[in-house]
Amino acid sequence: MSFAIIETGGKQYKVSASNILKIEKLNIEKGKKVEFKKVLLVNDDKTTEVGNPTVSGALVEALLLDNIKDKKIIVFKKRRRQNSRKRYGHRQPLSKIQITKILSKGGKLISEIKKEDQKLHAKSPGDKNLSSKKEKDTKKISKTKKIDKTKSKK
Repeated sequence: MSFAIIETGGKQYKVSASNILKIEKLNIEKGKKVEFKKVLLVNDDKTTEVGNPTVSGALVEALLLDNIKDKKIIVFKKRRRQNSRKRYGHRQPLSKIQITKILSKGGKLISEIKKEDQKLHAKSPGDKNLSSKKEKDTKKISKTKKIDKTKSKK
């Protein structure tokens, strides 16, 4: 299993082809390619290249799936016996990416994602059928409620 360790947003991530990650927000449009040049380590099935601090010539390519927000974190500050309280929340902006290629020195391809495995952030046709089933179920429930109300009135 080949992998690489990259640095982005002040954090380090262990990545392999077809991984989906949430990283610090990148100012790039949805669906564009991203290249990470700060590659700290590249591991092929046979060899390992460790950078000092980075592996020169190594590159990791990714596809930006979406820019999202993380779950809300509540910050609550209180000074006891001072009648002083402060409460606010924060949602960290993130980018959701999928790793497509890992290249080592000289552009040698270590691992690549297959075209069929690429997950674009779009709804599949199966999702639409589920939503229509839910709508039908809610309509049935509302009809039964009406019937129950008419029985109770008599």
